[in-house]
Amino acid sequence: MLRKILLAQPRGFCAGVDRAIKIVDLALERYGAPLYVRKEIVHNRHVVESFQRRGVIFVDELQEVPADATVIFSAHGVSPAVPAEAEARGLTAIDATCPLVNKVHAEVLRYVGRGYHILLIGHRGHDEVVGTMGHAPKSITLITNGDDALNAQVPVADKLMVLCQTTLSVDETAETLAALRRRFPNLETPGADDICYATQNRQNGVKALSKTCQGVLIVGSANSSNAARLVDVAESRGVKALLIDRVEDLPADQMNVWLDGIETLGISSGASTPEKLVEELLDKLIRDHSPEVALATTVEEDVVFSLPPQLSLRPSPRQGKSPETK
Repeated sequence: MLRKILLAQPRGFCAGVDRAIKIVDLALERYGAPLYVRKEIVHNRHVVESFQRRGVIFVDELQEVPADATVIFSAHGVSPAVPAEAEARGLTAIDATCPLVNKVHAEVLRYVGRGYHILLIGHRGHDEVVGTMGHAPKSITLITNGDDALNAQVPVADKLMVLCQTTLSVDETAETLAALRRRFPNLETPGADDICYATQNRQNGVKALSKTCQGVLIVGSANSSNAARLVDVAESRGVKALLIDRVEDLPADQMNVWLDGIETLGISSGASTPEKLVEELLDKLIRDHSPEVALATTVEEDVVFSLPPQLSLRPSPRQGKSPETK
């Protein structure tokens, strides 16, 4: 019988996601709809669908954006070819790339410029990885797992640098890095960790939940790398875990079966998950089970990122809010 719920704190939106969503909100106010976003602004179905209802059109490539339109690049970052194409086509482009992803891009350019070959630990095909590799495709080898660390074909290089996708599992990345170090004793790492502070904090929060909870629910979309890693963190500690997009996606009978044998339940959410979805889940569990609810705080977050210059300036008289964005 479910008796207690522990809510991880921090959870949900990180500073990069919060910034990206504000960028789309402000761009709708300033430029009106339709507004175009290349790729999903963040990896959360609810966020994407909410913006679609307000006139945002999500596209895979810039060819789908009409001339003279406004386009936003997602929080996951892009290769240099994308803004170059936008400029060539005369599009108004706004970059919502997370500053921590931009940090990795800057590291790529800095170390490649110094003659390094980069080993990038990340998930093949992930938007962030695609954007990062686009900055120096001939000088980056993607390492997706421990097998790649042992077997990937790496060009002979006197200087090797390892960089990481920002939303990886801290523990799995450490294992992959250890395997790379055994294979390449001369491997170097940047001065600061690439895995983002919010990813680390949310994983640490789930580790703390796993010490006292028999199960952990993670709220987030299936294509969210950082949300999926939270499930992995719990399961790696012997605690059953489940990723749900929102409470309606799991019928009540299935939820009750999953909760069987759980007295203390942990709840957290990915860095791109709106708090509203956590509240909906919590309300449902309280109505059905009347558990005690408490916060499980591991660290306080106070990071804030500034907005792009286009949205920090005062709008011109003709850039009012359109009826579609009300």
